[in-house]
Amino acid sequence: MPALVNSGHSHRPTTKSSNKPFKSRKASKGSLRNAAKGKVADERGLRKTPHQQIMSKIDRRNQAKQRQLVKLREHQNETSVFSGRDGAPKNVAVIPLCRDGDAAAAITSLNGSIDLEAEVPETGCFRVPVDRFKQKLQYIPLTRDLTACLDAARVADFVVLVVSADEEVDDLGELILRSVESQGLSTLFTVVQGLNKIEPAKQRLSILGSLKSYIMHFHPEQEKVYSLDNRQECSNLMRSLCNTTPKGIRWRDERSWMLGEDVKFSTSRSESTILTGVIRGKGLKADRLVHVGDWGTFQIEKITAAPIAVRPKKGDNAMPVEEAAAEETLDLPGEDRDDVDDLAPEEAFMADVEEEEMATDDATVAGVSSKKGVLLDDHHYFSDEDSHPKVRKLPRGTSSYQAAWYLEDDVSDSGSDLDDFEMKDVDDAEDAAQPQDGVEGHAARETQTEAGGSEYPQSEMFIEPDEGDDAMELEAYRKKKRSDAEDDMEFPDEIELHPQVLARERLAKYRGLKSLRSSPWQEDEDRAHEPEEWQRLLRIPDYQASRTRSSREALVGGVAPGIRVHVHLKGVPATARESYNPARPVTLFSLLRHENKRTAVNVLINLSSDHPTSLKSKEELIMQCGPRRFVINPLFSQGGNTPNDVHKYCRYLHPGQSAVATFMGPVTWGAVPALFYKRTVPAAAGESSNGSDSSDSEAEEQSTLPLTLVATGTALAPSTSRVIAKRAVLTGHPYHIHKKIVTIRYMFFNREDVEWFKALPLWTKRGRSGHIKEPLGTHGYFKATFDERINPQDSVGVSLYKRVWPRNARLLGGGLPLDVGEVVSAEVPASEAMDAEIS
Repeated sequence: MPALVNSGHSHRPTTKSSNKPFKSRKASKGSLRNAAKGKVADERGLRKTPHQQIMSKIDRRNQAKQRQLVKLREHQNETSVFSGRDGAPKNVAVIPLCRDGDAAAAITSLNGSIDLEAEVPETGCFRVPVDRFKQKLQYIPLTRDLTACLDAARVADFVVLVVSADEEVDDLGELILRSVESQGLSTLFTVVQGLNKIEPAKQRLSILGSLKSYIMHFHPEQEKVYSLDNRQECSNLMRSLCNTTPKGIRWRDERSWMLGEDVKFSTSRSESTILTGVIRGKGLKADRLVHVGDWGTFQIEKITAAPIAVRPKKGDNAMPVEEAAAEETLDLPGEDRDDVDDLAPEEAFMADVEEEEMATDDATVAGVSSKKGVLLDDHHYFSDEDSHPKVRKLPRGTSSYQAAWYLEDDVSDSGSDLDDFEMKDVDDAEDAAQPQDGVEGHAARETQTEAGGSEYPQSEMFIEPDEGDDAMELEAYRKKKRSDAEDDMEFPDEIELHPQVLARERLAKYRGLKSLRSSPWQEDEDRAHEPEEWQRLLRIPDYQASRTRSSREALVGGVAPGIRVHVHLKGVPATARESYNPARPVTLFSLLRHENKRTAVNVLINLSSDHPTSLKSKEELIMQCGPRRFVINPLFSQGGNTPNDVHKYCRYLHPGQSAVATFMGPVTWGAVPALFYKRTVPAAAGESSNGSDSSDSEAEEQSTLPLTLVATGTALAPSTSRVIAKRAVLTGHPYHIHKKIVTIRYMFFNREDVEWFKALPLWTKRGRSGHIKEPLGTHGYFKATFDERINPQDSVGVSLYKRVWPRNARLLGGGLPLDVGEVVSAEVPASEAMDAEIS
């Protein structure tokens, strides 16, 4: 055994030394080459445009200085409305989110931090001058009223949310928070009440952290939650309110708006209602209409100055400013004044309608009487057999001259030596007979295809089944399907016809389309079913140009913003005085040109994936879009741009989906945010309503509020030419398959229906396309030909479309149907909650 090698101790070498790396103020060529790692540097550096490449250093500095001056000028224009002795006050809306929240106590704490003594009124807004920061604040103390909070937040420069250290934010507080955020929010601050009452004191930091985490879930930019019990934090918040420039709301700043400080109702019809406030946004014009809260839209009689009364100095005999300028009129309506009519005059369309009716009356009657088949694209196939020459079977190589000498009975029945022949004045019939995909979404699916083509075999004898056995098989086939919204998700647009119902009568308004995206839509067929006021709606051929023109008109003229005025309104109804609540702020928004005229309004609606149920089309919703609220029954349709401007109607809007909601209402220029509410039946917490078995309404019944924010959206370009096509899908089952020829049943139930819908293209869910060849028997069976062999488990369908028309929107009066008294608390029994009336 060899001896072990003794490894002795070794010292570190003393001849090697590691010096510090060389440091230079400028990078060497080698270091730059190593840092580039093979990349080729741009010779032009950071100068991208050719103009920047030839600019000198002085020119670049001058250009940067000019950009700074432009930003400074823009900042001065934004803040000029608040500067000066007669500057406008900054509106501060104080919104409590918890039950024990007190807006008046929060305002008192903020004013006390900078030694301001001001009484907080019980209702209404009030103004407080802050001499320390040379600003004026106008507080809007609010209760937990959804309508008041929304109205105040959209005219507020700052929104202060008040949360509690003792209680959590309940369902009503979260509804207010989500609604205020979705309609557009200016600069936001958050304060907490009662933090010093928490014992032991160690828990205060954890409570403050949880409140901060809750607010950051909705507004990630909120990194600070101010404590109203801390004088220093209140003073910092007051400094921020006075010195911070509010970021504003884009859709609001494109219009003229005003917060009403005082309202004087008229006592007779000859007098006008006077609304007093400070103009903000753009200049207020007397020619434009104004929308006031939930009262409606009115004309302006005149705009007069309303400066705040200033007490004259001692020894000065001048009268107060308010008395001196009381008669000063700032603006009067002119010839360009907008009217309150929302529809075009009926007389303007009477002559055109009569001419169209006289010109098309005879043709329509003749067309209806000659219809023998369904409308496919823009043509009724098989309607007039004489007008469409039949395809004659002639020997190959036969000329048109020789074809005139052949009679039908002179041709062999075998067809082996024959070829298809048509007259010269007839279009190629293969284009109309080509099998097309009935559903756009199934055209690109990968399907099972046959390796090679095969000739059609000889038809087999069809044995018609017994009526009783056929009815039992149909019932068993349809029991496999479900219903309602789940059925719509699994079997979209599918309908089932009763065997005793005639399909040609039940689907008389429907037509066929070879392609939903590109096939032309014949609008003459829809004239008999359109709403009465459809021809009187506003037509907008170029939306972008019209919007730009209306927005630019608001930039010039009118009473300048920052001036306190009296706005004399014409035609305010007596119901506005009865519904007036001093606790709710009154807001005035000037409408842009044409924004009162009715048209087909399109709004993009987004249903959150967290929503438990689906929304049904034509279901009643309450929509707030900008300053106006409507009760609507919208039609849901697919979005996007199509060549023929035809969009598929959606029966349901499922959670996580987006669609276009369409209704007839006034125009709204621009991408204005929209909120969608739904009336629900409030139930007590932890209780179920009468043990209902409905799974769709079970989640809504657990809500303790009579109103739920179900979706949000954005206003889109309105269009009366946008066609919403409701699709009905008739499905059948393959009964007998022989290569490409299939016998289909359960789609129709009589021979006449098969003949009527014979021109429609067939499709399968696996992507095959075909057409009806011939009917079989009298029970609706028919033989169809497909482009490839189909799967026995596949289902065959045919698509039919009809145009659906949007419904009128109604202006919501009296605010949102949600008050503090309507909120059902946990102590209220479930039986009493179900009996509560929801207006």
